[in-house]
Amino acid sequence: VGNYKRTVKRIDDGHRLCNDLMNCIHERARIEKVYAQQLTEWAKRWKQLVEKGPQYGTVERAWCAFMSEAEKVSELHLEVKGSLMNEDFEKIKNWQKEAFHKQMMGGFKETKEAEDGFRKAQKPWAKKLKEVEAAKKAYHAACKEEKLAVSRETNSKADPALNPEQLKKLQDKVEKSKQDVLKTKEKYEKSLKELDNATPQYMENMEQVFEQCQQFEEKRLRFFREVLLEVQKHLDLSNVASYKNIYRELEQNIKTADAVEDLRWFRANQGPGMSMNWPQFEEWSADLNRTLSRREKKKASDGVTLTGINQTGDQVSQPNKHSSSLSVQSNTVQSVQSSYNPFEDEEDTGSTVSEKEDNKIKNVSSYEKNQSYPTDWSDEESNNPFSSTDANGDTNPFDEDTPPAMEVRVRALYDYEGQEQDELSFKAGDELTKMENEDEQGWCKGRLDNGQVGLYPANYVEPIQ
Repeated sequence: VGNYKRTVKRIDDGHRLCNDLMNCIHERARIEKVYAQQLTEWAKRWKQLVEKGPQYGTVERAWCAFMSEAEKVSELHLEVKGSLMNEDFEKIKNWQKEAFHKQMMGGFKETKEAEDGFRKAQKPWAKKLKEVEAAKKAYHAACKEEKLAVSRETNSKADPALNPEQLKKLQDKVEKSKQDVLKTKEKYEKSLKELDNATPQYMENMEQVFEQCQQFEEKRLRFFREVLLEVQKHLDLSNVASYKNIYRELEQNIKTADAVEDLRWFRANQGPGMSMNWPQFEEWSADLNRTLSRREKKKASDGVTLTGINQTGDQVSQPNKHSSSLSVQSNTVQSVQSSYNPFEDEEDTGSTVSEKEDNKIKNVSSYEKNQSYPTDWSDEESNNPFSSTDANGDTNPFDEDTPPAMEVRVRALYDYEGQEQDELSFKAGDELTKMENEDEQGWCKGRLDNGQVGLYPANYVEPIQ
């Protein structure tokens, strides 16, 4: 009696399981969204780094194909997130609302109906069971009383002090108890027979209510199976044609990378095959006066400009070796950019650039493909920084004793477009580092955050407080 409550509780469990499944799908949808966002951010960042880096030609396009793959896969995972929330989540929510109806006093209508049905089917049988228990108790009490009466009678026969009248009372007690046993036994057997006769009908009524609960649970189980299959289809990108095409296209883009073609392009655009601008006679122009005077001053005070110096581990760890020492005037080095490996430890001694953290984000190589190279040169021994007379490394710019230049962060007040290769270009609001103070012509040397070093008008910027 009352064990039907396990079946009734299953209805409440079904409602709770709908909530659990919705929460499960919601969490997976959130994971899909975060993954899609991370793919997009990764693709955007690395696409900029590769495009600004020194890689060129078909290999560059093959490399960028990975970023395109990430963007397309990101879109697919956003579609997965949308399918999970807009279709699967909503489907469970609507089904739960239709299947379970809340009551004003709490609980669900389906739960109350099942409980009332079981109680109604069990009530007659439970009443007869109660009568059987009472008859059983009365019969067992009569048997106990009979046993005690027989025991007293047996003991009294052995007692000579007991008179015949008392003995007669004990014998009557035994006889009465035996009659009580027969009556209670008969009543017990009768009630038990009635219970047995009512059992088939009781089982039929209980089966009917139980079958209704089974049908309700079957709908939920079949619905869950249907939803889980739909979730599986939404998650399984391997059967999506566009997903397969992404990697088929990626493979084709990688296979189109041609080393011979890239070398031919570099020869034609950056090597001997490029169009030459041979020196020709030029008339003097008053417009060039400012530039010429500034350049002459720059030549008189500066030596050779070095850009894109890449240090190897041996050069850093063994600065005194004759083969790796460089003799350069300390004030002639305009830009020293160490090639950055994003997988190296931050304490790597191979980096001598103070803006290492900036380079991690903005540069992945020692120079950019649009970097301008200086054309100043000299064959005079006195100006050659690699002259054998300084091979002992007395003026090595990488020595620890070399005093660092005074650098100041400044902000651009106006836009400026560089007119020559050694001039910087920036927009109003951009920040850069001033490396040398203003010269007589009103020009300063500075370095942009991307590592480019050059000249700019001193009155175009202001110090950052």
